[in-house]
Amino acid sequence: MHRISAVFALVTLFALAVAAFALALSAGSVAIEPASVLRALLASGDETQRTIVRELRLPRAIAAFAAGGALALAGALLQVLLRNPLADPYVLGVSGGAAAGALTAMLLGAALWLVPAGAFGGAFASTVIVFSLARGRGAWSPTRLLLTGVVVAAGWGAVVALILSLAPETQLRGMLFWLIGDLSAPPVAWSTLAALVIALAAALPFARDLNALARGETTAAALGVDVERLPWLLFALAALLTATAVTTAGAIGFVGLIVPHAVRLVIGNDQRVLLPASALAGGALLLVADTLARQITAPAQLPTGVITALIGVPTFLYLLRREHR
Repeated sequence: MHRISAVFALVTLFALAVAAFALALSAGSVAIEPASVLRALLASGDETQRTIVRELRLPRAIAAFAAGGALALAGALLQVLLRNPLADPYVLGVSGGAAAGALTAMLLGAALWLVPAGAFGGAFASTVIVFSLARGRGAWSPTRLLLTGVVVAAGWGAVVALILSLAPETQLRGMLFWLIGDLSAPPVAWSTLAALVIALAAALPFARDLNALARGETTAAALGVDVERLPWLLFALAALLTATAVTTAGAIGFVGLIVPHAVRLVIGNDQRVLLPASALAGGALLLVADTLARQITAPAQLPTGVITALIGVPTFLYLLRREHR
């Protein structure tokens, strides 16, 4: 019965993701019917519609889905690692490092393609700093890792504030737009999707070990789990996913927090189902949020992070209230 319900949940989430893709490809300042969208994807039909669907909307939709799935999967992994259902990918300061790296590239007037490179470099630097400080000379603990991440994130916040104060007014609007979350000009979308698939494939073989780790290190060790190496894998995957998502879409919040928590309340805490379900749900959520960002004030576009915050805050409060009950 449990297996049937798990399969049903994954099929339902996959159908929702497909529906979100259909909405994203058909909605916009130029509305395109679903049948025309399908013809455009198959390289037939009107040439203008083919250009809009295949060159403009499809790469952005893939980037939104991949970034949302990466953030949600990173959140699910970190919630196991820290044994805290309200943990968030940004709590370890990775997004702060990515933001500082990207804004530094913008401030120096670097080429457009160097901005994602700067974001990824900052995220990698933040990962090394947090993990090195949390480890120190002794064994790390979830509490120590969490506190280290919070402190490093605060430091990156100060660096970001300094960069914004030094930036000329001509660059300030673009910087603020990126900080809130922006998918108007994503980098190569397929690379982000590939990172999501690889990370999910790397995490799923350890799903049973993650179930044991969620009960505590003592229980996991008694069940034969390598409690020394497994947390390193979780941290590395979560950091990679967060860095990739921030590099693609900017600093978008709440997806990594509310999606794994909401999925867990619906289908339970079995990581064999929770991890792929979180990736599908997170991708669908950010895809819908990006579509709304394009539609609400069309032809102008809102930052996608604004929509996720408007969705995430009430959802988070509702989940907290439901969990309390």
